[in-house]
Amino acid sequence: MAEQYFSADPSSKDVRRTLHVQLRGRDTDVEVSNGVFSGSRLDLGTSVLLKQAPEPPEHGNLLDLGCGWGPIALSLAFASPEATVWAADVNERALELTELNAKRNGCGNVRVIRTDADAKPVDPTALSPDLTFDAIWSNPPIRIGKEALHTMLMNWLPRLSPDGVTYLVVQKNLGADSLINWLADALGDGYAVSKYHSAKGFRVIEVARA
Repeated sequence: MAEQYFSADPSSKDVRRTLHVQLRGRDTDVEVSNGVFSGSRLDLGTSVLLKQAPEPPEHGNLLDLGCGWGPIALSLAFASPEATVWAADVNERALELTELNAKRNGCGNVRVIRTDADAKPVDPTALSPDLTFDAIWSNPPIRIGKEALHTMLMNWLPRLSPDGVTYLVVQKNLGADSLINWLADALGDGYAVSKYHSAKGFRVIEVARA
């Protein structure tokens, strides 16, 4: 979930505009809105994640946790057209934009999931409880507070497949290093948590099955 997506007011007037962005080197036209995180540009944290994360798996289930208007989901869909890309967010407007942007860019493999305040699917039938993810990419909502953030991450990161890997981008001065330590303790011996890369004041955190 992108860094401030919970602070967006979904009842505010929906002012949309078309944005031209590069997603992992691919020129892309998308629609953005004031009602979602980073509603006028590609935010720096997501940009760092998209530049530094390795190629995702070609097949399987990939997750954009906190999709906003969809830059991560689109990047995963471009890279892995034979995979299913799941895009999760609490904000209905964000999900609408992600669906629209996926259709606009020919990404028929994107599926959206609306989540509640605990980051669980609002519709329990929308996602099988046994479904695991071969990759999870996220710019998580640090500003919602530690308890809510930890709840969100522990709802989704244990869904990694045996060979799955998560990449999270977190601003260094907003607690990236302490989050690495917390994840290692919370997930336990079955996971390896480490700093994968640093750039422009952000850490890219890698979480993999040990």
